[in-house]
Amino acid sequence: MVRLLCPGFSQALVVSVLMLPLLRIVGLRVFSMASEGYAAGTHSAAFVTCPNEQVAKEIARSVLEALLGLVWSLFVAQSLKLCCFSSVLHCRYEWQGKIEEDSEVLLMIKTRTSKVPALAEYVRSVHPYEVAEVISLPIDQGNPPYLKWLGDSVPE
Repeated sequence: MVRLLCPGFSQALVVSVLMLPLLRIVGLRVFSMASEGYAAGTHSAAFVTCPNEQVAKEIARSVLEALLGLVWSLFVAQSLKLCCFSSVLHCRYEWQGKIEEDSEVLLMIKTRTSKVPALAEYVRSVHPYEVAEVISLPIDQGNPPYLKWLGDSVPE
């Protein structure tokens, strides 16, 4: 009988397959370091829901003035011919024992991850909701020139 596999080959294969997620993470970190010095997670995208466009614009403007975030995007009701995009959020949630349904506007603010706690505190202080939604996700990678511009423009 001819053995096609070397002893230990199956164990090595299993270990290699299990190492793929770790190797991917290491590869992404190396890539981000090689792409103009960006360290994954340096910046975050923070999301804030607002009851209407006016409130969202007021919060966004004051965040920019306070240097808590640099770039904001406002997602409001619109219809684009090419992609039929509608960005009004139709929300259903439980609040004080009742199921509520509302429309909201989503505000996305790009900032330094280190500024997210201050941003959340600031938004809570000016937001009309009793419990304002402020959540964030770290930016692991992106267009290197954009990430450099973001880093250069948002102070530590």
